[in-house]
Amino acid sequence: MSLLQVQDLVVEFPNRRGTLRALDRISFDIAPGEILGVVGESGAGKSLTGASIIGLLEPPGRVASGQIVLEGRRIDNLPPEQMRHVRGRQIGAIFQDPLTSLNPLYSVGRQLVETIQTHLPVTAAQARERAIKLLKDTGIPAAEQRIDHYPHQFSGGMRQRVVIALALAAEPKLIVADEPTTALDVSIQAQIIQLLKKVCRERGAAVMLITHDMGVIAETCDRVAVMYAGRIAEIGPVHHVINQPAHPYTTGLMASIPDMEQDREQLNQIDGAMPRLNAIPRGCAFNPRCPRVFERCRVERPELMPAGATQAACWLHARQEVAA
Repeated sequence: MSLLQVQDLVVEFPNRRGTLRALDRISFDIAPGEILGVVGESGAGKSLTGASIIGLLEPPGRVASGQIVLEGRRIDNLPPEQMRHVRGRQIGAIFQDPLTSLNPLYSVGRQLVETIQTHLPVTAAQARERAIKLLKDTGIPAAEQRIDHYPHQFSGGMRQRVVIALALAAEPKLIVADEPTTALDVSIQAQIIQLLKKVCRERGAAVMLITHDMGVIAETCDRVAVMYAGRIAEIGPVHHVINQPAHPYTTGLMASIPDMEQDREQLNQIDGAMPRLNAIPRGCAFNPRCPRVFERCRVERPELMPAGATQAACWLHARQEVAA
């Protein structure tokens, strides 16, 4: 059974000139203990998907239709007070910049203890003991002393470890990690990625990992969803998506990664840019940039369909589906 199911999710932003559709009927699920990577260019809707699941959509953004189901319970229509208990207890969040997640006026210990006591029936002493253990588990040395330090007294990598400890404080089943390694240098990135994998393995938590970095995806994830213009272009096991991409957009993303073994005068790139929300083309949203476009792509929007080991929203695979 799936831990999380997102079904035909539509997110809209009403404004004076009409309504902008930022996510357009996206569907996926995450199994217990699984790491699902979500990749795509800026503006694809990755962070918005994460924010919808956590229940932190910025007004006037709203879930217009579809549903988000966590452990068999629908959560997208919960009142804010009920969602607050889900967030933290069942869903943890790790954001790009740890300084925006931590209150600079409180010690990290106070923030951890407060979070633990909000969601779990423990005393202050038990919560502090648990907080120290969390800091140790996330690789912070001398946790007994560091627990009373303030966020500015930690380096960037250590702050991100504190945020991971904060996300794990109430032992959630799902962690939404939005670009957790972007602000860190490469060696610290690797440590944080190993930490996330260890957490999944030991605690059985599932992770939705949102990132631009295909290297991080390849190293960490079980499956990957490739997003484009508020839709899922391709989803499947990470090995197949990286080595045998089925959607031309995924192929372009993979080709854009520099090959260390080859000398090139010019790097591959996908010509054009992501369409604006008020100018998404008819048919497949990728058709103006696609090197393999044909007439049907400009008229009909493709849904996800079987494409070998993955699923891709591309008419190139329609014949294979009919034949099957």
